[in-house]
Amino acid sequence: MLSCAPNVIDENKITQKIDSLNMNIFSKTGEKIYSITSPNSSFNNIKLKFELKKPIINIFDGGEIKYIISSEESTLSDNNKLLKLKGNVKLKTLKQYEDILYADKFIWNIEKTNYLLEGNIRFENQNIILNSGKAILGSDNIIEFFNPVKYIIRDQNNDNKYEINSENAYYNLNTESVSFKAKDKRVKSIIYF
Repeated sequence: MLSCAPNVIDENKITQKIDSLNMNIFSKTGEKIYSITSPNSSFNNIKLKFELKKPIINIFDGGEIKYIISSEESTLSDNNKLLKLKGNVKLKTLKQYEDILYADKFIWNIEKTNYLLEGNIRFENQNIILNSGKAILGSDNIIEFFNPVKYIIRDQNNDNKYEINSENAYYNLNTESVSFKAKDKRVKSIIYF
């Protein structure tokens, strides 16, 4: 189910420009899956594809917003089931101390529950920073960071306390814990005094 409140300017029969897009996507059972707002977008009638500028996407879980995502641009295709964002992607949680995940690209196949993030991944909250080139955020609220991973713990002055480099890292958003794994069982740590 789809709900949309566009202000449409009919440019031609193939592409429609939409000012101030406000769209909600619902599941077959009527539960809101996500919503999109964009100040400037277009819809290709042949490819059935939205091109969105400066979108803000709210992803819902049980009627509540779980994540808010923004980027420079995005596409919504495959009958509103494939969402791709690129350019300064920022995903944040709504917890008291926000968790923020930055990336160059974000891909979500809505029929699957995982989100793929690529390029210059940076996860931040009040205590830590995790950097990598690729990450997957699963429905279990665990972010898997892929090789190479750099993990930095900050102190109360926002200075680096220690660093860990590893092949893979897993951050659990629920428990706010991180674990490291490597095929060769090596994890490099640097502690600052």
